[in-house]
Amino acid sequence: MKSKFDIADLQAFNAVANLGAFSAAAISIHLSQPALSRRIDKLEAALGIQLFDRTTRRVNLTAVGRDFARKTQGLLDHLDDMLLDVADIAATRMGEVSIACVHSAAWHFLPPFLAKFYEAYPRIRVRVQDGSANEVLTDVMKGHADLGINFMGAEESDIEFKTLLDERFVLACSRHHPLAAREYVAWSELKMYHVIGLGKSSGNRLVLDLALAKVANRPTTFYEAQHVQAQLGMVEAGIGVAAVPASALAYQSEAASLVAVPLVSPVVERRLGLIMRKGRSLTPAAQLFKSILQSS
Repeated sequence: MKSKFDIADLQAFNAVANLGAFSAAAISIHLSQPALSRRIDKLEAALGIQLFDRTTRRVNLTAVGRDFARKTQGLLDHLDDMLLDVADIAATRMGEVSIACVHSAAWHFLPPFLAKFYEAYPRIRVRVQDGSANEVLTDVMKGHADLGINFMGAEESDIEFKTLLDERFVLACSRHHPLAAREYVAWSELKMYHVIGLGKSSGNRLVLDLALAKVANRPTTFYEAQHVQAQLGMVEAGIGVAAVPASALAYQSEAASLVAVPLVSPVVERRLGLIMRKGRSLTPAAQLFKSILQSS
């Protein structure tokens, strides 16, 4: 062969072969007619054969051109199918997404979204890394997780924070506890009850400490746990009461043994958000999970 040709040259040839005219072919593939002619000349030079018989009124395929057109059409159709298959696999059928998530949200907030994602994309693997707020933030910043669900990160310059949920802290207590029937409970009223608190490494503990720093007669901790789920287990066992994010009790049945009572004076809230590292593009699988989260 005297020179090389590429896919664009084959597409130009295919357009002329199908439409029977250089002018119509040029319009169909968004080229000028001279540019199209140069592509056909280049292809014929590379093959060392004439593909078209040209007259002033019409362009006809030569015998070799007709055979080449059939094979070219098959090649281009196969290429289109292959590209569609690759896009389909990348977007919907394969891959993996890693999600770092604070413990409390991993137990109560995340599972419904995981179920929705599994229903839509059953072949995409999901890895949930539940940890403390600091651990989740570190995993996302270091690239150990594609996405994070956290209430920390909004102030970080390298982190993009998109709000998913604003939720208040409520009192978790037994259905038979004296406070269970109350419309709301002030923080100072908890002074007389056994309160199950959180350890210093907990992000929820930090949120509460900051919010209650100026509250007179703030409650003291009787028992202490590291995670909300452990708090709820102690409450259910009758040990005491606990302040927890509202979502921790949101999915209970009406027959559940625990109730949530709003806490006031002050109302304490946390903002749960989707965190991503700025400047880092997401994989197709992570992008799909992000869409599921933000569609709620």
